[in-house]
Amino acid sequence: MVRRGGPGHGEIFRIAWPIILANVAVPLLGLADTAVIGNAGTVAELGAIALGALIFSFVYWGFGFLRMGTTGFTAQAAGAGDEPEVRAALGRSLAIALSVGLGLILFQLPIGRISLALINGSPEVEAVALQYFHVRIWGAPATLATFAIMGTFVGLGRSRQLMAVQLILNALNIILDVLFAGYLGWGAWGIALGTTLSEWAACLLSSWLVLKLLRDRQSDDEPLWPWKRITDLERLKRTLGANGDIMIRTLLLLFGFAWFTDQSARFGDTTLAANHVLLQIVTFTAYFLDGYAFATESLVGSSMGAGDGATLDGAIARSTQLAAASAVILASGTWVLGGVLVDTLTTSIPVRAEARSCLPLATVYILCSFAAFQLDGIFIGATRTRDMRNASIESTLLFLLACWPLVAWAGNQGLWTAFLLFVLIRAVCLGLRYPALRRSVG
Repeated sequence: MVRRGGPGHGEIFRIAWPIILANVAVPLLGLADTAVIGNAGTVAELGAIALGALIFSFVYWGFGFLRMGTTGFTAQAAGAGDEPEVRAALGRSLAIALSVGLGLILFQLPIGRISLALINGSPEVEAVALQYFHVRIWGAPATLATFAIMGTFVGLGRSRQLMAVQLILNALNIILDVLFAGYLGWGAWGIALGTTLSEWAACLLSSWLVLKLLRDRQSDDEPLWPWKRITDLERLKRTLGANGDIMIRTLLLLFGFAWFTDQSARFGDTTLAANHVLLQIVTFTAYFLDGYAFATESLVGSSMGAGDGATLDGAIARSTQLAAASAVILASGTWVLGGVLVDTLTTSIPVRAEARSCLPLATVYILCSFAAFQLDGIFIGATRTRDMRNASIESTLLFLLACWPLVAWAGNQGLWTAFLLFVLIRAVCLGLRYPALRRSVG
């Protein structure tokens, strides 16, 4: 339970930094996959890896509610001192995760073919991508179960366990990539196998860690897995409802990024490449800001569960101050070093020029984005998922309405202006709902 008045800045940073480190390690895996297959494989295999990874990114992003929903329910139960409900929240999420994971395996043939039908690739690339997909899909139950377990770690403020699992997952995956695809020459199939084995290893490790944690916390007389609570229809209904809201919110967010990419492509290959380079920079900074949002989820949920408004206010104020300071540092670094980063990521002179022309807008996006991240964390921790869903619907519609006139007026810079408005409107739509959330706490 969070101490009254809220944690200090140092306590919040101690929760956030392992999450930041774990987040930053994520893109390293993609770089390793690309480097190994780029040196040991064929061009078709490299393209297949890109397509296959894109499919799984969309699938796993769509089921990210397993992490977020578990975090909110877990933190609130912990704040209320209801340890059996902490375990039940995980049990319900694991049941959903394993059911969905098994469903993905059972229906892998239509899912794989439909996914590739939506992406334009050569017959050779699509054939290899389908092989990659049918190997990696066997890791789906493990990955989704790990999402749920990660939600428990975040909800209980145990970010170091999350970091350990993520780092071991990535390290093992890189080792297996080098072994299977590099040394043994198994190509894209080897990359998929290495990822699948790593996902199951991470699932087993995280399962052991969370069971140990839950046993250490158990001081009640209920079973470790309180099945009556896990299968309670009202609680299941609430869990499914919250997860559905988060899924809609996530899909709308993905749609916004997909729309931005589609509009970029309409300006030609140079603009598409330039915007992709800038998005890499923006995405990298998001890994840092997400660490504070994760910490906020845990602190807000715990405060809500305890019904402690003073602690809630302190936790939100201090975590937001840290997030804002980090956003200023990241934006300042991008402003000063952005040109160097662009030149490092591409050697094309036209792409560099286009990226530099929109770099100031990307910098402002980084500076302003922390507000949306923090509010996401607040509403996830409070399990006010319907508010998140509705705010996402509103912000997406307003983004689309702003996009057309701005693009017609200023081209790619107008597109970036609309994209900046997208993250600002998300924050405003959630911010307008915050007073009602605050009034619900003593």
